[in-house]
Amino acid sequence: MSTPQRTLAGARVLVGVGGGIAAYKTAHLVRGLVGEGAEVRVVPTPASLEFVGAATWEALSHHPVLTSVFEDVDEVAHVRHGQEADLLVIAPATADLLARLRIGRADDMLTASALVTRAPVVLAPAMHTEMWEHPSTRDNVAVLRERGTIVLEPAVGRLTGPDSGPGRLPEPEAILDAARAALAAPRDERGAVVRDLVGRELLITAGGTREDLDPVRFLANHSSGRQGWALAHAALVRGARVRLAAANVALETPPGAQRLDLGSAAELAETVAAHRGKVDALVMAAAVADFTAAGKSDAKIKKDESDPDSVPTLALRRTEDILRSSVLDRGDAERPAIVGFAAETGGDGVSALELARAKARRKGADLLVFNDVTSGVFGAADNAVRILDREGEELATAEGTKTQVAHAVLDELVGRLPQVP
Repeated sequence: MSTPQRTLAGARVLVGVGGGIAAYKTAHLVRGLVGEGAEVRVVPTPASLEFVGAATWEALSHHPVLTSVFEDVDEVAHVRHGQEADLLVIAPATADLLARLRIGRADDMLTASALVTRAPVVLAPAMHTEMWEHPSTRDNVAVLRERGTIVLEPAVGRLTGPDSGPGRLPEPEAILDAARAALAAPRDERGAVVRDLVGRELLITAGGTREDLDPVRFLANHSSGRQGWALAHAALVRGARVRLAAANVALETPPGAQRLDLGSAAELAETVAAHRGKVDALVMAAAVADFTAAGKSDAKIKKDESDPDSVPTLALRRTEDILRSSVLDRGDAERPAIVGFAAETGGDGVSALELARAKARRKGADLLVFNDVTSGVFGAADNAVRILDREGEELATAEGTKTQVAHAVLDELVGRLPQVP
């Protein structure tokens, strides 16, 4: 197995479009892929052209559109496109299309390409709730997943007409995140994503906590939640179930993740305590405030207009060390495996790495993911980390997109998960 260090830039992505009304959203997905530098070819089913015409796909992808295996026969396009693809994404994947993919039909350009490709395949289903929940569809999804196909969970929300429920196409940005995760994931000999987290459940914390000072102001940090989000998407494509504790994160929920929204360090501590005994791993990627107000003011803290130099005094207290508390509460038990994150800057003659090594020994987590934030990393697309063990010894380094870093962390975590009963 290998982990390709590739991003969507330069990737050859085949985008399949099923015959559902949600096909209009796929136009935004194609635009996003092209915007990131991917070379995109769109392969719509004939039925999908009733919703969005070929001219739209050709304009967005800058490539001609083919739907029949009898087009470009001299170039054997139905084989060549699948062979050359680095990634196949199908959105929307209708109930009919899931059934045809499951039994291996090859009666149009899209299904033929899906049979040929040795690239990761990501399916984003969209259909009415009754169709998604029908035993035939559930069986088709289960078989496709067993074969290594990544089938995203549909979103819950308004469907065609007055209906509402599970079956809505995930938002394009969430599908893009899943595509990034699939492209960077480890592969097996067939090119499918290695699903080494099937049957495992992870609690991943993400974002940055906010500590209220008064009804208007709060203490916060620069964390965007993107590294935690990348971890969630990476874990999901590798087969895990994910509980995502999100501290003030404004990102689309990864399809299939159970999102737990919260605000402060105290709320995060409560959430972690309530869930960590039920999961195989706790991944503490959130940036947790070290200090909070000793007492929140019930009214907005006013400035003294009579004294322009006056500054209010803020009394602070330490917040709970959630990572250390989780290690202590686990005791000698194997479950859950615990991963901490440390964003450090050096100072006073001590390097950021030395501080991280000391923190690893002090916290006692199974893994500590350290990054030097002296030059800034919050909100950026890329990251560079060193992965330390509980003694502060370096196990691995990872540099690249936050998705690539996420897979490197999971690679180290997999071997430290508790034994399955």
